[in-house]
This record gives sequence, structure tokens and C-alpha cells, in this order.
Amino acid sequence: MLRGRRVGAVVAVLAALALAGGCREPLRGDEARGDRIDREAPIDPGWVASTLPAPDGGAERLMVRDVAACADRWFLVGGAVAADGTERPVAWRSGDGRSWEPLAVDAESFYGRRAVLYAVACRDGRLAALGARAGGVHGNPRVTGWRQTDDGFLAEVPAPFELFGGPTAASVARMAGGPSGWLIVGNRISGAAAWVTGDPAAFEIVEAAPGLASDAAGRTWAFDATAGPGGWLAVGGIGRSGRVERDPVAWVSRDGRGWQRQEVPAITGYDELQRVTVVDGHRIAVGPRGTTFGTWRDDGSGWVPAGRFGSTEGGGTATVSGLVGIDGQLYAAVSDGTAQRLWISDDEGGSWRPMRGPVPNLPAGAARAVTLGTQGHRLVLAVDDGTHSTLWSTGTPVPG
Repeated sequence: MLRGRRVGAVVAVLAALALAGGCREPLRGDEARGDRIDREAPIDPGWVASTLPAPDGGAERLMVRDVAACADRWFLVGGAVAADGTERPVAWRSGDGRSWEPLAVDAESFYGRRAVLYAVACRDGRLAALGARAGGVHGNPRVTGWRQTDDGFLAEVPAPFELFGGPTAASVARMAGGPSGWLIVGNRISGAAAWVTGDPAAFEIVEAAPGLASDAAGRTWAFDATAGPGGWLAVGGIGRSGRVERDPVAWVSRDGRGWQRQEVPAITGYDELQRVTVVDGHRIAVGPRGTTFGTWRDDGSGWVPAGRFGSTEGGGTATVSGLVGIDGQLYAAVSDGTAQRLWISDDEGGSWRPMRGPVPNLPAGAARAVTLGTQGHRLVLAVDDGTHSTLWSTGTPVPG
């Protein structure tokens, strides 16, 4: 059984939080480089389509939401929609990122049987996942945890309601696997939170934790996490008291329970870290940065701003859908709220070039998704345009 444990003390009322300063960087005119890059001809990586087989029981449509890879195994998760509109969790596995087969799913609860799996992580060739289904009086997401069993099934893990939900719930975001186990990051009423375990059948919640949760410095919000040198790395944003915009923020932890906040250079405007990865021991994060997307990098001596690319001014919410690295390259999928675009960097995010997608217009918005995964000289891209999902891959490094 999953079990809940609250770590730390309750944080004071957010309205009483005092203003705390951060390291701020002015928005410079020479950062118009992002506009110049947009006019370059996109790199064509030579996408090759893969067939995504229907799971047992068939489906009117398939929805892919996330991909993970480790130990020469690949996993996809999402949902299947029946002709009557009902949804159920589905997953696939692959040995090469090109040929896929359905993974048996064993759901136990009412919400588990109707969930769509939206986040997945991999460790030692095994996967764990998160699913969600709207429900209850207020229609809030009912989050469910999943793990791969010894017989290969993806099984729902029974959990107390307040582990992921309850009166202090806000969101459950992303999952990561690492040498010491598994980590989930998300948010509670008290601010950024984490769930940690050595076994995905027994996550413990870490909320209202000093350094991680909101405090006098501001209101914290966590988006993503990864295993890094010496433990875990989480990224997100912090809303300073008296200001609407968020600033970027990062946290490090050896065990997922005790956290240390790290200052990240900010601009005058809205910026935050939405995705993070580790490449050659360097921590690299991407997120909205004013009117563009930006990269921040930490080689062990502290976070510094790196390149900027694309635009956040599409009329909707700007988001980073994916960030992965392999063979000396970074790949990012970002949305300006209207369309998704792919980008590639050969210098750890210092500069970016547009990369052509397998279809003319990559979708953005509700019920649509673009996700990336890498392993073994292969980049996998899953695209859901709101009516059907397609799967593509290419070899890496992508020639420029």
C-alpha cells in the first residue's frame, strides 16, 4: 500500500509573506537572437513512423501522453477511448523505440479503470506511472499511482486519498527514476511538494518542507524533476510577494526529503523553469523567459542563463512539453499556446535551431500532446492532435 507522511511544518498565510529579492537579469535587445533563429530553415531529422498497436479490448482512439526509457527498454503511457467516449489506461513497451507492443494493465479502483496515464518514469528497466481522472463534487483530478509488477503487468497501487488528493492538494506533476528510487514533484496548498520512495508501491509525501514549500521568500511551484549528481534536482517557479510574475527556482536533495533551494537568475518579467535534464553532468533547464523561451545551465558552480529561442507570444499559455538530451545534443518541444515547435541545440542550450516535425503543424492546447524520449542513439516523438496519436523516431545525433 502507498502511505502518506507529511514532512515539515505548516507554512504561514501567503498574504503575509514578505518580499524577498532575487538575482535579476535585464532583458537585453541583443536577445532578439531568438527571432533571427526563427527565420532559419528547420533541420530535417528524417522522421520514420512507427505503428502503435491497439491494446486488448480495442479502442476508438489512442492517446499518448508520456514516454520513458532506461536499460534498453522503452515505455509509452496514455489512454484508450472507446466508441462511447469512456477512457481507460494503456501502456506500451519496446526494445528499440521502433517496434511496440501493448503492456497489460491491471486497474483496481473506479478512478483507476477510467484514468489516463499522463506521466511515466523508468528505473532498471521497470516503469512507474501516474494517471488521473476528473471526479468528485468539484471535478478535480483523482490521481492514481502505477507500477510494473514482476510478471510484467502495469498494476494500479492502492493509496489513501490524501496521498495525492485531500484538502491540501493542488497538483501532481512529473515523475523521475534514479539510482536511489523514484521521485514525484507537484504542489500542495503549502507550495512545492515531493513524493519519494525506493519502491513505487510505497510513496511518501513531503509537503510543507523547509526550503521546498512556500515561505517568506515567496510562493513556490514545482514543475519537473530528474536524478542528478548526488541525488535529486527539481525545478519550478517562485512568486515573490507583491508581484504577479514568477521567477525561476531550483531545488536539490540527497534523499528527496530534505531540500535546499537554489537561486536562479531572473529577468524583469515572467520566467520559470518547466523542464530539466542532466547532460554530461551539467544540469540544464528550459522554460518561458519573457517573450521567448530560455535555457539555464549549472555546471556545478551555480545557475547561469544560456540561450534564448522561439516565442511565448502565441495568444495562449507558453509551455515546455519536452526536454531530453543524448549524443551531445538537446531537443526541446515548446508551445506558444497556439502551436508546438521542436528545437535542437549542440552546445548545451547556448544556441538553438528549429527542427522540422513529422507533420506540418504540431498541436497545442487541451487534449493534445507532444512528448520526447531518448536512448541508445534514438529520439522518439509522440504526437496527439486531439483526434489520434502518431509515433515517430530518428537516429541521433541529428546531423546539422
